[in-house]
Amino acid sequence: MSTLYRFLTEDDSSEFCHKVSAALAQGWELYGDPQYTYDHANGVLRCGQGVIKTVGAEYSPDMKLGAQ
Repeated sequence: MSTLYRFLTEDDSSEFCHKVSAALAQGWELYGDPQYTYDHANGVLRCGQGVIKTVGAEYSPDMKLGAQ
């Protein structure tokens, strides 16, 4: 068994909320507080959220984390 980690990012929009909601629906759990930063180059607020999930397989760098 392995615990997997992903860091989801997106502009501050409903797309970010949908991305996090989709991960939760797939069994991922929130990890830590959400993060925010202003992207000066593009003039937008960016959001990030860590998520974790325990799976029955051993970790491999070749794993497609979004498919787990």
